[in-house]
Amino acid sequence: MEVIFGIFGLFIGLFCMLIWFIPLIMIATSRRTTGGEKAAWILAVIFISWFAWIFYLLLAPLKRERRVY
Repeated sequence: MEVIFGIFGLFIGLFCMLIWFIPLIMIATSRRTTGGEKAAWILAVIFISWFAWIFYLLLAPLKRERRVY
């Protein structure tokens, strides 16, 4: 019985870890930001957590891209 609880706890821990990595993966693969700005958003998500990811979805990119005609 203890083995079942141990395996269940392991799966719950892995699931929580996966949920925590989703914002990092989404920012790392996003085309909305590049370079240093992307690194800053990833660091913000690591240290500030999900609030930074919500701000990323609302605010990124911080600078608008200039179009050349």
